[in-house]
Amino acid sequence: MEHKSCFHCGLDFSDSEVVYDNKSFCCNGCKTVYEIFSANDLTCYYDLQDSPGATPKEVEGKYNFLDNQKIVDSLLEFNDDKTQIVTLYIPHIHCSSCIWILENLNKLNPAISASIVNFGKKNVRVTYQSDHLSLKNLVKLLSKIGYEPFISLDDYSIGKKNIDRSLIYKLGVAGFAFGNIMFLSFPEYFQVNGFWIEQYAPVFRWLMFSFSLPVVFYCARDYFISAYKGLTSGILNIDVPIALGVSVLFIRSTIEISFNLGTGFFDSLSGLIFFLLVGKFFQQKTYSFLSFERDYKSYFPIGITKIKNSGEEESVQVYDIKKGDRLLIRNEELIPVDCILIKGKAQIDYSFVTGESEAVSKKSGDKLFAGGKQLQGSIEVDVLKTVEQSYLTQLWSNDVFNKNKADGFTNITNMISKRFTIALLAIAIVATTYWLFADSSKALNVFTAVLIIACPCAIALAAPFTFGNLLRIFGKEKLYAKNALVIEQLAAINTIIFDKTGTITANKETAITYEGSNLSTDEEILLKSTLRNSNHPLSRSLYNLLDEHDIITLDNYQEYIGKGIESQKNQDSIKVGSASYVGLSPENKVLNTAVHVSSNNVYKGKFTFYNQYRKGLSKLFNQLKKENDLVILSGDNSGEQENLTKLLPAKTKLFFNQKPEDKLEYIKHHQISGAKVLMVGDGLNDAGALAQSNVGIAISEDVNVFSPACDAILDASKFNTLYQFIKASKSAIKIIKWSFVLSFIYNAIGLYFAVTGQLEPVIAAILMPLSSISIVGFTTIATNLLGKKLK
Repeated sequence: MEHKSCFHCGLDFSDSEVVYDNKSFCCNGCKTVYEIFSANDLTCYYDLQDSPGATPKEVEGKYNFLDNQKIVDSLLEFNDDKTQIVTLYIPHIHCSSCIWILENLNKLNPAISASIVNFGKKNVRVTYQSDHLSLKNLVKLLSKIGYEPFISLDDYSIGKKNIDRSLIYKLGVAGFAFGNIMFLSFPEYFQVNGFWIEQYAPVFRWLMFSFSLPVVFYCARDYFISAYKGLTSGILNIDVPIALGVSVLFIRSTIEISFNLGTGFFDSLSGLIFFLLVGKFFQQKTYSFLSFERDYKSYFPIGITKIKNSGEEESVQVYDIKKGDRLLIRNEELIPVDCILIKGKAQIDYSFVTGESEAVSKKSGDKLFAGGKQLQGSIEVDVLKTVEQSYLTQLWSNDVFNKNKADGFTNITNMISKRFTIALLAIAIVATTYWLFADSSKALNVFTAVLIIACPCAIALAAPFTFGNLLRIFGKEKLYAKNALVIEQLAAINTIIFDKTGTITANKETAITYEGSNLSTDEEILLKSTLRNSNHPLSRSLYNLLDEHDIITLDNYQEYIGKGIESQKNQDSIKVGSASYVGLSPENKVLNTAVHVSSNNVYKGKFTFYNQYRKGLSKLFNQLKKENDLVILSGDNSGEQENLTKLLPAKTKLFFNQKPEDKLEYIKHHQISGAKVLMVGDGLNDAGALAQSNVGIAISEDVNVFSPACDAILDASKFNTLYQFIKASKSAIKIIKWSFVLSFIYNAIGLYFAVTGQLEPVIAAILMPLSSISIVGFTTIATNLLGKKLK
C-alpha cells in the first residue's frame, strides 16, 4: 500500500520537495503532484492528476458537478438525514488487492461505515455518514487512490459503461497470428525442398516467433495472471497447468529457432491459445444466454396492497406498481419503492439497507426509501418511482443482515478440483520423465498434451451450469431461490420443520365464527382499523371478514410478536391476540385456534378459526417422510392436534404453543446433533427460525412476505410440489456427479493418447473446449428434462 517512488518516472520520493503544503509534494522528475494521506495504520501517496503538472485546484474542479444536488440525488441509492448509500462503477477493479483496498475505505475516512465490492460487476457500494463526508469528497478519495468512478452525466446515472470487448480483441489477435503461423509453417509440414526455401527458412521461423509474441504476452495474459495469483495465495487453480504448458511450448520453441535445432511449436502454441479463447467465448455467451446470475428473479413474488381511487384495497405484485399509485404499508412490512408519506405515523427501520438498527421517525410529506421496514402500525404512501428489481435482489443478498450459511459447507466442485489439479501435474511430470529416457523428442509434446487435454475446465463448469439452469427453472415454477448454494444445501436436508398457521393452512379458505358480547359500532371500527395495520395471517383473514367501516387513524399501535396487537384512539383502547394477552383467565381457555378481543381492558369474546389445510398436504407429508424427519412447530394451542394426527403420517412430531424463540432453539438443538434442517414458514413470526435453519423457505400468498432471513420464497399455489423441488435438488447433485464421470472418462481417454506420445498439443487444444461444450450441453439438457417433471 505504501509507495516510495513516483508512479510515472520512478524517482525516489526522498528526492522530491514539498511545493504546496505539508501534505502534498511534487515529483522533481516528471512534476507529478501527490498528496500524503495517513489514517490509522495506512500511509498512502495519491496521484492527484491525469496529466503531469496538474495542481490540486485543477483536480478539485473536475468534480464540481457533484455540487449539484439534483445530480447527487439521482446518483444516490439511499439518503436520509445522516446516512447515504451510493453504488459506483469502478473500471479499474482487477484483482484481490483492489478488493482489499476498496473494502477498507473506512480506514482512510472514518465517515465511511461500509464498502462492499462486487468484483464481477466492477462496482463498490459505499455507506457513509453524509454529515461528515459528501459524495463529491468520496469520489475524490476514490480517484486519489487510483479507483476513479465512471459517472455518466448524459442521464445523471451510473452505468453507461464501456462494453468489455477484450476477449473479442484477444480472440482476433490469436486467430490472426494462428493463421499466419500455420501459413508460414507449410514448407515445414510438406517438407518442401529448394534453395529459396532453405535459404530463407530462418526468416520464416523468426516471423513465426514475432507472431507468437502478442499471442503469449497479450492473448494468454489472463491465464498467467490467474495462475500467479492462485499460487501466491496458496491455491492450485485450473489456470496453473495451462500457463505451465504455454510457457514450456514458448521457451522450447524459442530455444529451437535460436540454435537452429528446428522450427519449434509456434503453430501448436498459437492454436492452443486460439482454441482456449474460443472455448472461453462460447462459455461466456452460453452463460449470458441462460441468464444464470440474477434474471430468474424477474418472477419475484412480492405482493403489496394498493389503494384504488374508490378507496378499495387490492393486492398487486410489486412490479406492477406505477408512479403516483397509493400504497398501504402495514406493520412489519417492507417499503418496496421510493415514496412520499401521506398518512399515518412512520417509524422506519433501515437496517436492511444501512445496517443501522435505530429506527427513524418520519412525518407526512417526508420521503421514504425502498428497503425500509415500517415498525408501528400502517401508513399510506404515494409512489415516486417504480421498483427496480435489481435493487430488491441486491437487498435480499445484503450481507449486512444475512448470516453466512456457507460457513462450514464445502461445495461439490471445491472437493474435487484441487485434488484433480495435483493429480494432473503428477501425471504430466511422471510421463515426461519417462519419455526423456525413452524418446526425448516426444517428451515436450507429452508434457504439454497432458496438461492441455486434462485441464479441469469441464469440472469447473458442471456445477455452475447445472445449478444456474435449475435456478431459472425453479423460478418459472414459482420457487425463488436466493442463489445456487440454496439448491446444493436443499439436496442435503434430512429434517423438515413446518409452521402451521399460514404455512400448512390456507388463509383464504379459513372459516371463522364469533362467540361473545356484541361489539359496538365504535369498537368494530377500532378493531377493523387495528387489524388493518397487522400483516399476520390471522389478522388479515379477520380483517377481510369484518364489515366495511370508515378507517380511522390510530393514536397508538403496538404489535407483540407471538402474543397480539394493541391500539388506542382517543380514550378507547383494544387488544387482539391470545387469551392470556387480552386477560382471559386460564380456566376459560379452549383448545381451538382463536383470536381473543378485549375493549378498554374488558374481555369481549373470541373469533374461532376452523382451519382449512392446503390441498395435497397429506400426500406431500407421506412423500417427505420416506427420507426426512417431519416436525410441526406451531404457536397455536393443541386444538388441531387430533385433526393433524389423522391427516399426517404417524411419525410426524407435533409441538404447540411454541414462541418464535422456541422454534429457533429447537432448530439449533437439532443442528448440533447433526441434522440438516429445512424450515418452511410464513416469513413473519418465523424469521428467526428461517435464519437459523440450513435452508429457510417462506410461503407467499397475497401479502408482502419479503424476508431477508429466508433463502427461498415458494408461491402458496405450489406448496404441494415441495417434494418435487427437493427431489430435483438431489437429482441436480447426481447430474453434476455424472458430469464429473463423463469428464473423467474423457480425460482418461485423452491422457492415454497424450502419455503414449500420440497426441499433438494443437489437437489437445481443439478437444479441450469440445469437452467443455459437451459438459455444458449435457447439464443443460439434463436439467431441462428435470424441469419438465416439476410441471
